[in-house]
Amino acid sequence: MAEPAPEHLIVGTVQKPHGIKGELFVRLETDRPEAVFAAGRVLILGDEKGALSGESLTVERARAFKGGMLVKAAGLTERTPALDELRGRTLLIPRDQAEAPAEDEVFYHDLLGMRVVTEAEGEVGVVAEVYDAPAGPMLSVRRERGKELLVPFVREMIRRVDPAEKVLELDLPAGLLDL
Repeated sequence: MAEPAPEHLIVGTVQKPHGIKGELFVRLETDRPEAVFAAGRVLILGDEKGALSGESLTVERARAFKGGMLVKAAGLTERTPALDELRGRTLLIPRDQAEAPAEDEVFYHDLLGMRVVTEAEGEVGVVAEVYDAPAGPMLSVRRERGKELLVPFVREMIRRVDPAEKVLELDLPAGLLDL
């Protein structure tokens, strides 16, 4: 049986305090940062794995910075030891507040547990993890026999993604399954 969809989505991870005015440098885990980090948005703090802590912060302002965001939270006015304690913490929003993915998009967590199939090989395995690699997302496919298979999650290899049926049909280059 498939796991239920998570109630909260990780949208960022606090990397470190930035400067002396209470800003945090956040690594993005969303492709819609302008909406997620809008002024007034309440973000839930989680641990490094996304478990909820019961704490939250309210975005006062945010701006793009070196591939991430600098986020100023209400009430954080200077660099204090409390800011350092936020290092590594995740920032989450309730799933029902997330913008729905477009028709040709899928949330990464919805890929987990999907059966991976190809026209030539039939059932290949199950998506166990999604990694953000420098060249783009990679799927870790757990197979019944053999080693873990790492597959680039690129449009050119995707034939069909069906979250309702939990099926990911790929068109893999010859020899990839032999690695």
